Amino acid sequence: MRQLQFLNKILKKQIVYSSAIVLGICLIGGMIWKGQHQPQPVASEVALVRTTTVGLANAAQEYTYSGEVRGRYESQLAFQVGGKIIKRQVDLGNVVQAGDTLMEIDPKDINQTVNANAAQVYSAQSQLKLAENNLNRYRQLYEQNAISQAQLDQYQSAYDAAVAAVRQTSAQYVQGANQLGYSTLYATSAGVISNISVETGQVVSAGQAVLTLVQDGDREIEISVPENRIEKLRQSQLLQVTFWALPDVTVDGKVREISPVADKISRTYKVRISLVNPPAEVKLGMTAAVTAAYPGGQQQQIATIPLSAIYQTGSTPNVWVVENNTASLRPVTVRPFGDNQVEILAGLQTGDVVVTAGVHKLQEGQKVRVTGDNL
Repeated sequence: MRQLQFLNKILKKQIVYSSAIVLGICLIGGMIWKGQHQPQPVASEVALVRTTTVGLANAAQEYTYSGEVRGRYESQLAFQVGGKIIKRQVDLGNVVQAGDTLMEIDPKDINQTVNANAAQVYSAQSQLKLAENNLNRYRQLYEQNAISQAQLDQYQSAYDAAVAAVRQTSAQYVQGANQLGYSTLYATSAGVISNISVETGQVVSAGQAVLTLVQDGDREIEISVPENRIEKLRQSQLLQVTFWALPDVTVDGKVREISPVADKISRTYKVRISLVNPPAEVKLGMTAAVTAAYPGGQQQQIATIPLSAIYQTGSTPNVWVVENNTASLRPVTVRPFGDNQVEILAGLQTGDVVVTAGVHKLQEGQKVRVTGDNL
Protein backbone atom coordinates (compact mmCIF):
# COMPACT_ATOMS: atom_id res chain seq x y z
CA MET A 1 0.00 0.00 0.00
CA ARG A 2 2.81 2.39 0.89
CA GLN A 3 4.56 1.54 -2.34
CA LEU A 4 1.42 2.44 -4.32
CA GLN A 5 1.14 5.82 -2.58
CA PHE A 6 4.80 6.48 -3.25
CA LEU A 7 4.37 5.76 -6.97
CA ASN A 8 1.34 8.09 -7.16
CA LYS A 9 3.36 10.94 -5.65
CA ILE A 10 6.14 10.42 -8.20
CA LEU A 11 3.62 10.36 -11.08
CA LYS A 12 1.98 13.62 -9.94
CA LYS A 13 5.35 15.35 -9.73
CA GLN A 14 6.20 14.26 -13.29
CA ILE A 15 2.89 15.63 -14.58
CA VAL A 16 3.47 18.97 -12.84
CA TYR A 17 7.00 19.25 -14.20
CA SER A 18 5.88 18.34 -17.75
CA SER A 19 3.09 20.92 -17.66
CA ALA A 20 5.49 23.59 -16.49
CA ILE A 21 7.91 22.78 -19.31
CA VAL A 22 5.16 22.90 -21.98
CA LEU A 23 3.84 26.18 -20.59
CA GLY A 24 7.31 27.70 -20.69
CA ILE A 25 7.82 26.64 -24.30
CA CYS A 26 4.47 28.18 -25.27
CA LEU A 27 5.32 31.46 -23.54
CA ILE A 28 8.69 31.67 -25.25
CA GLY A 29 7.18 30.81 -28.66
CA GLY A 30 4.47 33.40 -28.22
CA MET A 31 7.00 36.10 -27.43
CA ILE A 32 9.03 35.17 -30.52
CA TRP A 33 5.93 35.18 -32.77
CA LYS A 34 4.81 38.51 -31.36
CA GLY A 35 8.22 40.00 -32.03
CA GLN A 36 8.20 38.77 -35.63
CA HIS A 37 4.62 39.78 -36.46
CA GLN A 38 4.36 42.99 -34.56
CA PRO A 39 3.69 45.83 -37.06
CA GLN A 40 6.93 47.51 -37.91
CA PRO A 41 7.01 51.22 -37.76
CA VAL A 42 6.89 52.94 -41.13
CA ALA A 43 10.29 54.01 -42.23
CA SER A 44 10.81 57.62 -41.58
CA GLU A 45 13.01 57.95 -44.67
CA VAL A 46 11.32 59.82 -47.53
CA ALA A 47 11.42 57.77 -50.74
CA LEU A 48 12.26 59.42 -54.04
CA VAL A 49 9.84 58.24 -56.77
CA ARG A 50 8.66 59.05 -60.26
CA THR A 51 4.94 59.25 -60.95
CA THR A 52 2.35 59.69 -63.67
CA THR A 53 -1.08 61.25 -63.47
CA VAL A 54 -3.95 59.01 -64.51
CA GLY A 55 -6.29 60.05 -67.32
CA LEU A 56 -9.27 57.91 -68.30
CA ALA A 57 -10.52 57.37 -71.84
CA ASN A 58 -13.32 55.39 -73.44
CA ALA A 59 -12.33 51.79 -73.98
CA ALA A 60 -12.87 50.09 -77.30
CA GLN A 61 -13.68 46.41 -77.56
CA GLU A 62 -11.11 44.46 -79.53
CA TYR A 63 -11.18 41.21 -81.42
CA THR A 64 -8.16 39.64 -83.07
CA TYR A 65 -8.36 37.42 -86.14
CA SER A 66 -5.59 35.29 -87.59
CA GLY A 67 -4.97 35.51 -91.30
CA GLU A 68 -2.46 35.23 -94.10
CA VAL A 69 -0.80 37.74 -96.39
CA ARG A 70 -2.30 37.43 -99.86
CA GLY A 71 -2.02 39.34 -103.10
CA ARG A 72 -4.62 41.90 -104.12
CA TYR A 73 -5.04 40.10 -107.45
CA GLU A 74 -4.65 36.33 -107.61
CA SER A 75 -5.20 34.32 -110.79
CA GLN A 76 -5.99 30.61 -110.82
CA LEU A 77 -4.36 29.60 -114.10
CA ALA A 78 -5.59 26.59 -116.08
CA PHE A 79 -5.14 24.99 -119.48
CA GLN A 80 -7.91 25.52 -122.00
CA VAL A 81 -7.42 21.94 -123.23
CA GLY A 82 -6.96 18.68 -121.40
CA GLY A 83 -3.98 16.39 -121.57
CA LYS A 84 -0.85 15.06 -119.90
CA ILE A 85 1.61 17.58 -118.46
CA ILE A 86 5.05 16.97 -119.93
CA LYS A 87 6.95 20.02 -118.71
CA ARG A 88 6.87 22.42 -115.75
CA GLN A 89 9.03 25.50 -116.05
CA VAL A 90 8.43 27.17 -112.65
CA ASP A 91 8.65 26.41 -108.94
CA LEU A 92 6.93 27.89 -105.91
CA GLY A 93 8.01 31.45 -105.26
CA ASN A 94 9.40 32.07 -108.74
CA VAL A 95 9.01 35.60 -110.07
CA VAL A 96 7.67 35.59 -113.63
CA GLN A 97 6.95 38.16 -116.31
CA ALA A 98 3.97 38.37 -118.62
CA GLY A 99 4.36 35.85 -121.45
CA ASP A 100 6.75 33.51 -119.64
CA THR A 101 6.15 29.79 -120.26
CA LEU A 102 4.84 28.05 -117.14
CA MET A 103 3.72 24.53 -118.19
CA GLU A 104 3.21 22.42 -121.30
CA ILE A 105 0.77 19.66 -122.19
CA ASP A 106 1.64 16.79 -124.55
CA PRO A 107 0.51 18.13 -127.97
CA LYS A 108 0.55 14.84 -129.91
CA ASP A 109 -3.20 14.23 -129.84
CA ILE A 110 -3.90 17.87 -130.67
CA ASN A 111 -1.45 17.68 -133.58
CA GLN A 112 -3.30 14.66 -134.94
CA THR A 113 -6.56 16.58 -134.77
CA VAL A 114 -5.00 19.57 -136.53
CA ASN A 115 -3.64 17.33 -139.31
CA ALA A 116 -7.04 15.69 -139.76
CA ASN A 117 -8.71 19.08 -139.96
CA ALA A 118 -6.15 20.21 -142.54
CA ALA A 119 -6.97 17.18 -144.69
CA GLN A 120 -10.68 17.94 -144.44
CA VAL A 121 -10.02 21.51 -145.55
CA TYR A 122 -8.06 20.24 -148.60
CA SER A 123 -10.88 17.82 -149.48
CA ALA A 124 -13.53 20.50 -149.11
CA GLN A 125 -11.56 22.90 -151.29
CA SER A 126 -11.29 20.21 -153.98
CA GLN A 127 -15.04 19.64 -153.86
CA LEU A 128 -15.60 23.38 -154.07
CA LYS A 129 -13.40 23.65 -157.17
CA LEU A 130 -15.29 20.82 -158.84
CA ALA A 131 -18.65 22.33 -157.94
CA GLU A 132 -17.54 25.70 -159.28
CA ASN A 133 -16.44 24.22 -162.63
CA ASN A 134 -19.71 22.31 -162.99
CA LEU A 135 -21.74 25.41 -162.19
CA ASN A 136 -19.90 27.50 -164.78
CA ARG A 137 -20.30 24.84 -167.47
CA TYR A 138 -24.00 24.30 -166.86
CA ARG A 139 -24.62 28.03 -166.65
CA GLN A 140 -23.33 28.30 -170.23
CA LEU A 141 -25.62 25.44 -171.30
CA TYR A 142 -28.55 27.16 -169.64
CA GLU A 143 -27.77 30.36 -171.55
CA GLN A 144 -27.90 28.27 -174.72
CA ASN A 145 -31.27 26.84 -173.63
CA ALA A 146 -29.71 23.39 -173.52
CA ILE A 147 -30.82 22.67 -169.94
CA SER A 148 -33.69 23.72 -167.76
CA GLN A 149 -33.65 26.12 -164.81
CA ALA A 150 -34.17 23.22 -162.40
CA GLN A 151 -30.98 21.53 -163.59
CA LEU A 152 -29.01 24.75 -163.19
CA ASP A 153 -30.40 25.19 -159.65
CA GLN A 154 -29.07 21.76 -158.69
CA TYR A 155 -25.53 22.72 -159.64
CA GLN A 156 -25.90 26.07 -157.91
CA SER A 157 -26.98 24.27 -154.72
CA ALA A 158 -24.01 21.88 -154.98
CA TYR A 159 -21.69 24.85 -155.31
CA ASP A 160 -23.21 26.60 -152.26
CA ALA A 161 -22.83 23.40 -150.21
CA ALA A 162 -19.19 23.13 -151.23
CA VAL A 163 -18.57 26.73 -150.13
CA ALA A 164 -20.17 26.00 -146.75
CA ALA A 165 -18.08 22.85 -146.35
CA VAL A 166 -14.89 24.80 -146.96
CA ARG A 167 -15.90 27.36 -144.34
CA GLN A 168 -16.76 24.65 -141.81
CA THR A 169 -13.57 22.66 -142.24
CA SER A 170 -11.49 25.85 -142.20
CA ALA A 171 -13.07 26.86 -138.88
CA GLN A 172 -12.33 23.42 -137.44
CA TYR A 173 -8.74 23.72 -138.59
CA VAL A 174 -8.36 27.14 -136.94
CA GLN A 175 -9.92 25.80 -133.74
CA GLY A 176 -7.49 22.89 -133.71
CA ALA A 177 -4.57 25.23 -134.32
CA ASN A 178 -5.72 27.35 -131.39
CA GLN A 179 -5.89 24.27 -129.18
CA LEU A 180 -2.35 23.47 -130.18
CA GLY A 181 -1.38 26.90 -128.87
CA TYR A 182 -3.38 26.26 -125.70
CA SER A 183 -1.15 23.28 -124.91
CA THR A 184 1.39 25.78 -123.55
CA LEU A 185 0.43 27.80 -120.46
CA TYR A 186 1.81 31.34 -120.29
CA ALA A 187 1.93 33.89 -117.47
CA THR A 188 -0.86 36.41 -117.95
CA SER A 189 0.97 39.13 -116.01
CA ALA A 190 4.06 39.77 -113.93
CA GLY A 191 3.91 38.26 -110.46
CA VAL A 192 4.88 35.42 -108.14
CA ILE A 193 3.90 31.75 -108.28
CA SER A 194 2.19 31.13 -104.93
CA ASN A 195 0.76 27.65 -105.47
CA ILE A 196 1.27 24.66 -107.78
CA SER A 197 -1.37 21.95 -107.61
CA VAL A 198 -0.18 19.50 -110.29
CA GLU A 199 3.05 17.80 -111.27
CA THR A 200 4.70 16.59 -114.45
CA GLY A 201 3.06 13.42 -115.75
CA GLN A 202 -0.34 14.23 -114.32
CA VAL A 203 -3.35 14.30 -116.65
CA VAL A 204 -5.51 17.39 -116.25
CA SER A 205 -8.81 18.43 -117.74
CA ALA A 206 -9.62 21.68 -119.47
CA GLY A 207 -10.28 24.44 -116.93
CA GLN A 208 -8.65 22.62 -114.00
CA ALA A 209 -6.56 25.08 -111.95
CA VAL A 210 -2.92 24.04 -112.03
CA LEU A 211 -1.19 26.99 -110.33
CA THR A 212 -1.82 30.36 -108.70
CA LEU A 213 -0.19 33.56 -109.91
CA VAL A 214 -0.17 36.52 -107.52
CA GLN A 215 0.19 39.70 -109.51
CA ASP A 216 2.66 42.38 -108.50
CA GLY A 217 1.04 45.14 -106.49
CA ASP A 218 -0.97 45.55 -103.31
CA ARG A 219 -0.87 43.09 -100.44
CA GLU A 220 -3.88 42.08 -98.34
CA ILE A 221 -4.77 39.94 -95.34
CA GLU A 222 -7.49 37.32 -95.68
CA ILE A 223 -9.28 36.50 -92.42
CA SER A 224 -12.36 34.49 -91.43
CA VAL A 225 -14.91 36.30 -89.27
CA PRO A 226 -17.85 34.68 -87.40
CA GLU A 227 -21.26 35.72 -88.66
CA ASN A 228 -22.15 37.40 -85.35
CA ARG A 229 -19.24 39.86 -85.72
CA ILE A 230 -19.55 40.87 -89.36
CA GLU A 231 -21.59 44.00 -88.69
CA LYS A 232 -19.28 45.00 -85.85
CA LEU A 233 -16.32 44.63 -88.18
CA ARG A 234 -17.97 46.98 -90.67
CA GLN A 235 -18.21 49.58 -87.88
CA SER A 236 -14.66 49.11 -86.63
CA GLN A 237 -12.83 52.38 -86.11
CA LEU A 238 -9.33 51.00 -86.47
CA LEU A 239 -7.68 47.90 -87.86
CA GLN A 240 -4.11 47.12 -86.90
CA VAL A 241 -2.16 44.31 -88.50
CA THR A 242 0.83 42.61 -86.90
CA PHE A 243 3.00 39.82 -88.25
CA TRP A 244 4.33 36.78 -86.42
CA ALA A 245 7.63 36.92 -88.31
CA LEU A 246 7.97 40.72 -87.89
CA PRO A 247 7.25 41.49 -84.22
CA ASP A 248 8.29 45.14 -84.56
CA VAL A 249 6.05 45.88 -87.56
CA THR A 250 2.49 47.17 -87.20
CA VAL A 251 0.51 48.25 -90.26
CA ASP A 252 -2.84 49.99 -90.49
CA GLY A 253 -5.54 48.20 -92.43
CA LYS A 254 -9.03 48.74 -93.78
CA VAL A 255 -11.82 46.41 -94.83
CA ARG A 256 -11.87 46.10 -98.61
CA GLU A 257 -14.18 43.19 -99.22
CA ILE A 258 -16.54 40.97 -97.23
CA SER A 259 -17.81 37.77 -98.77
CA PRO A 260 -21.61 37.87 -99.19
CA VAL A 261 -21.93 34.16 -98.41
CA ALA A 262 -20.74 32.31 -95.31
CA ASP A 263 -18.69 29.15 -95.54
CA LYS A 264 -21.06 26.18 -95.31
CA ILE A 265 -18.91 24.30 -92.81
CA SER A 266 -17.30 26.93 -90.57
CA ARG A 267 -20.13 29.50 -90.88
CA THR A 268 -17.54 32.26 -91.19
CA TYR A 269 -17.18 34.99 -93.78
CA LYS A 270 -14.01 35.62 -95.78
CA VAL A 271 -12.84 39.21 -95.32
CA ARG A 272 -10.07 40.96 -97.24
CA ILE A 273 -8.10 43.62 -95.33
CA SER A 274 -6.09 46.09 -97.41
CA LEU A 275 -2.71 47.11 -95.97
CA VAL A 276 -1.87 50.80 -95.86
CA ASN A 277 1.75 51.38 -96.93
CA PRO A 278 3.14 47.98 -95.88
CA PRO A 279 6.94 47.70 -95.65
CA ALA A 280 8.85 45.60 -98.14
CA GLU A 281 9.52 43.00 -95.42
CA VAL A 282 5.88 41.86 -95.60
CA LYS A 283 5.96 38.76 -97.79
CA LEU A 284 3.26 36.60 -99.30
CA GLY A 285 2.10 33.77 -97.05
CA MET A 286 3.20 35.39 -93.76
CA THR A 287 0.99 34.77 -90.74
CA ALA A 288 -0.77 37.94 -89.64
CA ALA A 289 -3.07 39.03 -86.82
CA VAL A 290 -5.75 41.64 -87.50
CA THR A 291 -7.00 43.51 -84.43
CA ALA A 292 -10.35 45.23 -84.90
CA ALA A 293 -11.32 47.89 -82.37
CA TYR A 294 -14.80 49.36 -82.12
CA PRO A 295 -16.86 51.02 -79.38
CA GLY A 296 -18.71 48.56 -77.19
CA GLY A 297 -22.36 48.78 -76.22
CA GLN A 298 -21.37 50.23 -72.84
CA GLN A 299 -18.58 52.77 -72.79
CA GLN A 300 -15.95 51.69 -70.27
CA GLN A 301 -13.39 54.09 -68.87
CA ILE A 302 -9.83 52.80 -68.83
CA ALA A 303 -6.44 54.21 -67.93
CA THR A 304 -3.13 53.39 -69.59
CA ILE A 305 -0.05 53.45 -67.36
CA PRO A 306 3.54 52.19 -67.68
CA LEU A 307 4.02 48.52 -66.98
CA SER A 308 6.66 49.45 -64.38
CA ALA A 309 3.90 50.89 -62.17
CA ILE A 310 2.43 47.45 -61.45
CA TYR A 311 3.33 45.99 -58.04
CA GLN A 312 2.34 42.33 -57.92
CA THR A 313 1.34 40.72 -54.61
CA GLY A 314 0.61 37.08 -55.20
CA SER A 315 -1.85 36.94 -58.08
CA THR A 316 -3.19 40.46 -57.47
CA PRO A 317 -1.85 43.44 -59.45
CA ASN A 318 -1.56 46.68 -57.47
CA VAL A 319 -0.29 50.21 -57.91
CA TRP A 320 1.13 52.72 -55.43
CA VAL A 321 -1.05 55.83 -55.36
CA VAL A 322 0.48 59.02 -53.97
CA GLU A 323 -1.80 61.34 -51.98
CA ASN A 324 -0.48 64.13 -49.75
CA ASN A 325 3.05 62.83 -50.36
CA THR A 326 2.08 59.47 -48.87
CA ALA A 327 2.10 56.16 -50.77
CA SER A 328 -0.78 53.72 -50.42
CA LEU A 329 -1.21 50.38 -52.18
CA ARG A 330 -4.34 49.98 -54.29
CA PRO A 331 -5.47 46.81 -56.13
CA VAL A 332 -6.43 47.25 -59.79
CA THR A 333 -7.99 45.22 -62.61
CA VAL A 334 -5.87 45.04 -65.74
CA ARG A 335 -6.04 43.81 -69.30
CA PRO A 336 -3.30 41.51 -70.61
CA PHE A 337 0.07 43.26 -70.39
CA GLY A 338 1.67 44.83 -73.44
CA ASP A 339 5.36 45.45 -74.02
CA ASN A 340 5.60 48.70 -72.06
CA GLN A 341 2.04 49.74 -71.22
CA VAL A 342 -0.88 48.19 -69.37
CA GLU A 343 -4.55 49.14 -69.46
CA ILE A 344 -6.32 49.52 -66.11
CA LEU A 345 -9.99 48.56 -66.23
CA ALA A 346 -10.84 49.31 -62.59
CA GLY A 347 -9.22 50.72 -59.46
CA LEU A 348 -8.09 54.17 -60.62
CA GLN A 349 -9.76 57.52 -61.19
CA THR A 350 -8.87 60.54 -63.27
CA GLY A 351 -6.22 62.59 -61.50
CA ASP A 352 -4.78 59.76 -59.40
CA VAL A 353 -1.01 60.01 -59.12
CA VAL A 354 0.63 56.62 -59.59
CA VAL A 355 4.23 55.68 -58.82
CA THR A 356 6.04 54.44 -61.94
CA ALA A 357 9.58 53.92 -60.60
CA GLY A 358 10.65 52.57 -57.23
CA VAL A 359 7.50 50.55 -56.55
CA HIS A 360 9.38 47.65 -54.92
CA LYS A 361 11.00 49.89 -52.29
CA LEU A 362 7.81 51.40 -50.87
CA GLN A 363 5.83 50.52 -47.76
CA GLU A 364 2.25 51.30 -46.92
CA GLY A 365 1.95 54.84 -45.60
CA GLN A 366 5.53 55.77 -46.43
CA LYS A 367 6.28 59.40 -47.22
CA VAL A 368 7.52 60.04 -50.74
CA ARG A 369 9.00 62.87 -52.72
CA VAL A 370 8.26 63.11 -56.43
CA THR A 371 11.14 63.82 -58.80
CA GLY A 372 10.83 66.46 -61.48
CA ASP A 373 11.10 64.04 -64.43
CA ASN A 374 7.66 62.50 -64.09
CA LEU A 375 6.20 60.45 -66.92
